[in-house]
Amino acid sequence: MADVPTLVEQARQGRPRAVARLISLVEGASPQLREVMAALAPLSGGAYVVGLTGSPGVGKSTSTSALVTAYRKIGKRVGVLAVDPSSPFSGGALLGDRVRMSDHSSDPGVYIRSMATRGHLGGLAWAAPQAIRVLDAAGCDVVLVETVGVGQSEVEIASQADTSVVLLAPGMGDGIQAAKAGILEIGDVYVVNKADRDGADATARELNHMLGLGEARSPGDWRPPIVKTVASRGEGIDEVVEALEKHRAWMEERGALTERRARRAAGEVEAIAMTALRERIGDLHGDRRLGVLAERIVAGELDPYAAADELIEGVTNGG
Repeated sequence: MADVPTLVEQARQGRPRAVARLISLVEGASPQLREVMAALAPLSGGAYVVGLTGSPGVGKSTSTSALVTAYRKIGKRVGVLAVDPSSPFSGGALLGDRVRMSDHSSDPGVYIRSMATRGHLGGLAWAAPQAIRVLDAAGCDVVLVETVGVGQSEVEIASQADTSVVLLAPGMGDGIQAAKAGILEIGDVYVVNKADRDGADATARELNHMLGLGEARSPGDWRPPIVKTVASRGEGIDEVVEALEKHRAWMEERGALTERRARRAAGEVEAIAMTALRERIGDLHGDRRLGVLAERIVAGELDPYAAADELIEGVTNGG
């Protein structure tokens, strides 16, 4: 059994091993998970969570690395949560290419963690919200969440981040894909990366046009900016940081940041409750009560909705 209070204290001191151990407890759904979350609750809430999403090949990993560099220049502690389709324990690539983050591997002000999706749709690992809380409580000023490149299912990042960054690149048909995927509805900042390629200006114009076709905005509403970058050379990254800070200030001024975080917490509570309920119902497979309900449905004595109500009542009452 892990010594949770000691791990939390060490994580607050910036010790990577303690942070890694806490996230491992989260990923493994440890029996101590409740204790971990209870200990972290009063310590979290200070980190600014930025989600980066986009189709494969747009340069999310390189952009993430460049943002880490930019935030470190201004003295921010940075946590990176890279959601990877492969297991983080089997030598799978971190951020698509481990070399891209090697510049930060020895920096004590940067913590990088790869997490496996384990089949979870939406581009995020199921344990991502709790892992974000660990990095937050560990003293990270900014947490960058890079989603696995799965295209249309990546919209879930909007529910986990304070600010969502959607990356596109010229020559990849991203404008059309973005419209299909619905990611035009979730972006707070749009980045056209690889802007040194032909077609970058056209991509930015097309994106601007599509955003203009979106919902009508009232005066004072946030208008997502479009920033062109060449992340591999660090070009335009300071402008991305500036756009992120402007969005954060806009949200804080209007109370939108608190509202967004409250929605995030509500979704997390709902997911935990649904998981617990699903597990309890799963325990009933092979249980005679479920069989009896099924027989009554077949006999026409009960409809499926009424049966489900009885089942839920029995589960929630511990029967």
